[in-house]
Amino acid sequence: MDKRRIGRSDLTVAPFCLGGNVFGWTADETTSFAILDRFVERGFDFIDTADVYSRWVPGHVGGESETVIGRWLSARPGARDRIVLATKVGMDLGEAGKGLSGRHIERACEASLRRLQTDRIDLYQSHVDDAEVPLEETLRAHERLIAAGKVRVIGASNYSAARLTEALRVSESSGLHRYECLQPDYSLAERGYEAELEPLCRAEQIGVIGYFSLAAGFLTGKYRSAQDATGRARENRVAKYLNPRGLALLDVLDSVAAAQGASPAQVALAWVIARPGITAPIASATTVAQLDELLGAASLALTADAVTRLDDASAGGIQG
Repeated sequence: MDKRRIGRSDLTVAPFCLGGNVFGWTADETTSFAILDRFVERGFDFIDTADVYSRWVPGHVGGESETVIGRWLSARPGARDRIVLATKVGMDLGEAGKGLSGRHIERACEASLRRLQTDRIDLYQSHVDDAEVPLEETLRAHERLIAAGKVRVIGASNYSAARLTEALRVSESSGLHRYECLQPDYSLAERGYEAELEPLCRAEQIGVIGYFSLAAGFLTGKYRSAQDATGRARENRVAKYLNPRGLALLDVLDSVAAAQGASPAQVALAWVIARPGITAPIASATTVAQLDELLGAASLALTADAVTRLDDASAGGIQG
């Protein structure tokens, strides 16, 4: 399988990243272990999680996903060296703190390492920009973790082009490791990244791993009415796409999928994979069968006509 480099770092990954947000939430531990086992068996290696997953669930405090991954790693000797492990810091963890101060980053990293049962994080990402903390303080905290061997490469998620540009400037002027990766909301349904962030990332050779690559499941085609989404875990996120533009995009996805002998989800992911400058889309699975379907996207070559049709149907995103 062709690997892609994360920015200018020495990390290379398969062109599909497994989202860990469902582990310990909509996928219990047994199911999560089966998904992770199959993922590695299929030759894939890139897993993304965050310390805040899944604090939004009643009774959860955050760290549930990391804990499941850590137990899987503990039960699978040798698995750690076969994966590139990414996690994130900065979201509100209640009493455990939030933000990107140096103190919080270092404490949160130690907590993530304990839950993940590992001595290193391959890609440690600032989960959301923190305008109250100087960028240099955040980057120096990351630098200390890199120097200590606890983190290999750093990245950013949910940064604007202006703030990412400033972070790169601070890194260069201060002699600090830079953000080698960006994690934006990016899919056929959400194309705002392309306006300012895409040209910046391509010019600076920053890796890009878009989240919600299936628009919270909308692009699988299983949600075509409000009734389809009612009571589902993604109900609130999917609702904004259930409009004429969104349904028209699903029609094109269906048509392209039929022509290519693939599923709509595979086509949606393959479109992201084929986008210049993309390292890997992130998508999660709650069953092994679902994972097998999603992984098929990595070997799906879309025709030029298919890409054009999808581009036209999704131009600018589909909200509104």
